[in-house]
Amino acid sequence: MKIVFYKYQGTGNDFVMLDGRSKKFVLPSEKQINQLCHRQFGIGADGLIVISKSKKADFEMLYFNADGKPGSMCGNGGRCAIAFAKELGLIKTKTQFLAYDGAHEGAIDNKGEVTIKMSDVNGINKEGQDFELNTGSPHYIIFKKDIYKLDVFSEGQKIRYNKVYSDKGINVNFVDIRKNDLYVRTYERGVENETLSCGTGVTAAAIAFANLEKKKKNYTIKIQTLGGNLKVSFKTKDHNLFTEIQLTGPATQVYQGQINI
Repeated sequence: MKIVFYKYQGTGNDFVMLDGRSKKFVLPSEKQINQLCHRQFGIGADGLIVISKSKKADFEMLYFNADGKPGSMCGNGGRCAIAFAKELGLIKTKTQFLAYDGAHEGAIDNKGEVTIKMSDVNGINKEGQDFELNTGSPHYIIFKKDIYKLDVFSEGQKIRYNKVYSDKGINVNFVDIRKNDLYVRTYERGVENETLSCGTGVTAAAIAFANLEKKKKNYTIKIQTLGGNLKVSFKTKDHNLFTEIQLTGPATQVYQGQINI
């Protein structure tokens, strides 16, 4: 089967993008998606995204992890989907689309900066000094100094595969507070490794920071990842309910091509 694909990245979080609007489109199998995302034997990506038609929105985003299994919400993937939708002529500058966790709004400017409105977060679980919350995908947050020295793969695996999370999995984020900015490194389930960036992960880190700080009602937090810089803004009530959450950063096409699978 010959597949026409597009490769996109958002702060180093990279995705194989497929246009699934045609009636002739055949969704690759779990094994084929895993093959396409393989770094050595395929295109190489953290996940695969299909843009399909929707009667309720501009388009629907179907997201699959690199292991080939259906994934939950992906923030950077959503931003790349917006950029891809613009490339396909589905949108101009603003959009509403559907994803795993419901409807999302988004916008793209002429410099390639993409903003996506994330789902509200209502409730955070405190695990000792750590946090657990869901920003469309489940995340575990650990605040730690000097995380640039950290072995994120081994330390992330210890939590992702412990007795509590081994069945469904969880994404593990290590967060270093630098004045009012954050430095975040993420171990992603489904990829089962550290990724250069994670949109729902940096969103979760920003919200956990606000809950920890408990100083303001409106936040705009700059975040550094291995793949680049992002910005998360939101409003909070009682630092337990978080609304109007927006994730902003670059999303660009890397290349396009054809592959036989």
